[in-house]
Amino acid sequence: MEFGSGDFKYELAEGWGKLPQGFEWGQISSVAVDSQDRVYVYTRTNHPLMVFDRSGKFIRSWGENILKDAHGICIDAKGDMYIVDRDSQVVLKYTADGKKVFEVGNRGKPSDTGYTQENPKVTRAAGPFHHPTDISLSASGDFYVSDGYRNARVHKFTSDGKLLFSWGEPGEGTGQFNLPHSVWEVKGRVYVADRQNNRIQIFTPEGRYLDKWEGFFQPCKIFVDAHDIMYVAELQGRISVLDLNGKVLARWGSPEDRVAEPGKFFAPHGIWADKHGDFYVSEVLTGQRIQKFVRKH
Repeated sequence: MEFGSGDFKYELAEGWGKLPQGFEWGQISSVAVDSQDRVYVYTRTNHPLMVFDRSGKFIRSWGENILKDAHGICIDAKGDMYIVDRDSQVVLKYTADGKKVFEVGNRGKPSDTGYTQENPKVTRAAGPFHHPTDISLSASGDFYVSDGYRNARVHKFTSDGKLLFSWGEPGEGTGQFNLPHSVWEVKGRVYVADRQNNRIQIFTPEGRYLDKWEGFFQPCKIFVDAHDIMYVAELQGRISVLDLNGKVLARWGSPEDRVAEPGKFFAPHGIWADKHGDFYVSEVLTGQRIQKFVRKH
């Protein structure tokens, strides 16, 4: 099966990923690829972080009894892991061999955004964290965390985990957020997936608003590869491949055709491309799977 258009056509690698006996895919919140083409599958199961080689062969699992509620993950050039543990209200950094570097956030103590079980609405922005969503690195080595499910902020930290500043507030207006779900910096611009507003907003690294792209279907994850190609996972059954000006290069899936069939999507939540131009899409809800798309050259 072939997907995409123009110079961005892909074939589905059907059946990618062989699970060990007793393992399950579950709700796969996020996926990332390191410099050695190892694929990190971050999932809400008893084996939260599963690692595969490029062919889909299982290598190892990690994070048992450490990671409680899988959400965002980012791998740096050294293979160090930056991990969002959503319900624990923390983000963590581990080395490639599993040594803890730091933990940021007040574990088990969400910030006060006015959100309660009785009134499940963010009424004000607050500090880190209240159900954070994603994490990514800046060119300078600092990192960003989108803090979205029960907050409406993006936080920027130093490389060793000290908070620099935050921006955003709840709403639909310019610079406001309704569930900021992913963040990515490239070429001096910070792209934020403003999920429930169905748009991507663009800021400077200092948090100053620049622009917005509309017309997405609940954008969940933004990833930009080394060739400045952006990949967006949209929860309502679609993925988009764009350039950094917002031009669509390839796109397939739709809210009207949400199915868990090969090459189609039910609920894309994570997306990441490797250095070969192939990319992986992870799904949640009833999707509960990962698919690999191989770029045709």
